[in-house]
Order: sequence, then C-alpha cells, then structure tokens
Amino acid sequence: MHLAHIFASGMGGIRTAGDLVAWMQLIKKMKLAEAKKYVARRMKIEPSDLINEEVMRPLREDLGIGTTTSVAGSPKGIRAKLRVAELLDIPINSVELFKSQIK
Repeated sequence: MHLAHIFASGMGGIRTAGDLVAWMQLIKKMKLAEAKKYVARRMKIEPSDLINEEVMRPLREDLGIGTTTSVAGSPKGIRAKLRVAELLDIPINSVELFKSQIK
C-alpha cells in the first residue's frame, strides 16, 4: 500500500517530487507542508519548484534519483532508490536489503 500511495500522490509523482514528499510523509510521519520544505531543502531548491516539471526533470537526472522515462546511463531501479535514500537521509527497506547482500 505504501508504494501505491507514493505513486498516486500529488505533485506529479516521479515526474516532479511527489514521490519524495510521500516518502517523507510515510517514513518520517511529516505533514505535507513540512515534507515539502524538507525535500526542497535537501534538493537545494524552493518548495514552489517541487511541482515544476521543467525544474525537476533535469534536477532528478543530475541527482540520479530516477525519472519517469529513463535516460541512457542514468541510475534506475535500486540505484536510483539508493540515491533517494541518501538524499533524503531515510532508510528504504529494499535498499537496506540490497546493501546487506553485497557485503
């Protein structure tokens, strides 16, 4: 259910920053406004830019945190999730499992 909420959440999901804000709401139990401010601060942008696809697409590519349509050579799947976990300073179960298996 958590993933369904993340992908269905507002702000365009992975097209903008909806998925990142949803992670903060679910994992850190933040209210929407607090989650938006936290994500914006971690990404070094203004909260109003979180919904702007023209800002977020290149930023998501630069940060390697995944985009709706993949770009050749850019992180996707677990690599992108690993970068999201690092960017937001949160534990993601699949990332933790992956890390434990590569040791």
